[in-house]
Parts: sequence; C-alpha cells; structure tokens
Amino acid sequence: MTSVSIEVLHECGACLVVNKPSGILTQGPPHVPALDKEVRRYLAAKENGDRSIYLGVPHRLDRPVTGAIVFARHARATRRITEQFQARMVRKIYWACIEGHLKQAQGVLRDFMRKVPEEPRAEIVGPDHPDARPATLNYRVIGRTAWGDALEIELETGRMHQIRLQFGSRGHPVLGDSAYGSTIPLDETTVDLRLRPIALHARFLSYLQPMTYELIQVTAPLPAIWQRTGLSAAFARLS
Repeated sequence: MTSVSIEVLHECGACLVVNKPSGILTQGPPHVPALDKEVRRYLAAKENGDRSIYLGVPHRLDRPVTGAIVFARHARATRRITEQFQARMVRKIYWACIEGHLKQAQGVLRDFMRKVPEEPRAEIVGPDHPDARPATLNYRVIGRTAWGDALEIELETGRMHQIRLQFGSRGHPVLGDSAYGSTIPLDETTVDLRLRPIALHARFLSYLQPMTYELIQVTAPLPAIWQRTGLSAAFARLS
C-alpha cells in the first residue's frame, strides 16, 4: 500500500484534524488504503512505534472529496464529538465549483434523499418514501470559474453524498463528479474514475474540544489541483 503524506491542521491529546487528500477512503476494510490507517501510522511513528493506537472516526468525507476531517484519540472523545455531530453543533463549510450558473446567488436547497441499496450512491426521493431522510444546505455564489459558479456551502444535515446529489440533481454537478453528472474531469491522468478528484473541499470545521469544551476552528488549505486548474482564483478574496 502506498503511504499518503498526512497534513495535520490541529492536534491535541483528545483529537486531531487532518487535511484529507482526494482518492482515498476515510475508513476502509483491512488491506484497502484508507486515511484512518495513514493517521494511525503517523501517530505510531510519533509514539515510538506503538502499534496499539486507538483512533475514533466521528464523521467521514467521500473518497474524491478533500479537506478538514477530525479523528478522536480515545473512546470518550469519540463519543462526545459524535454527539456534537448528531446535535448539529459542528459547523461545516465547504467550497465547491459546479457546472453552469445558478439562478439565485444564494439560497437553501431542501430535499429528501436515500442511499441506494447495494450501490455507492444516493438519490432524491419523495418525502413519503420509507427510506427518505431530509437534506438541507445553504449556499452562496462567491465567484466564477471557466465552467460555472464557485460556491460556499454550509450543511445543516450530513447525508451521504448530499452536496454532490443536491446540485447534480438540479443539473449543476460538482466539477469532476462523473457519478452525479459532471462531464468535466479535473484530472484525466488518473485512469481509475474512483480515484479522480472532484471540486469539493471541506474548507472549515469547528467543534468543541471534547474534554475541555474549548472552541476549535480549523481551515483547510485548498489542494494543489485547484491551483493548477485555475479554480482557486475564484476564492482568492476569501483565502
């Protein structure tokens, strides 16, 4: 398994936040490359090769998505951060580039969605569907790229593939996201479509430190491919 360089954005005794690269699962089964394995390797190297590393995973980012993700160092921290996510106390802001231009410069998207059984995707369903779960996000247009709008998005709910599905279902897929309708690849050099990046980045994450309840606020730098493709220029005034 090829090792992934870990960019640590915040670290304390109870948790750490890293800047997830694209093309890697947050968590995976044995022998499958995953970010949690790389974080364990990073921590083991710091702690004199200790192999008994506990690592809690309170939330996840999709394989092609980049940005800030928090891991917990012990069970109590995992439980308390998970409770914050469940209570919607964690603030999550994403930056995204989509195809085309939205009719409104800012707004709220509300849908009902579900995970498609036995498939790695989600879909919009009616509110009466037995598997329907509400999905809400707020967005504002903050710039433009050669292909469409650049957005700042704040999630109210955290459903599987929520941002990708809600914009893709409206004809404005995230750039590079072929799973939800994008026809514009960000990186054609990567043959495996599952490993290709998309223009969705977890830019900002805030939560309460699970032991001291100090407010932790973390901003994740944009990945290099956003610079190479010119996407980062649309966010320059906010960087």
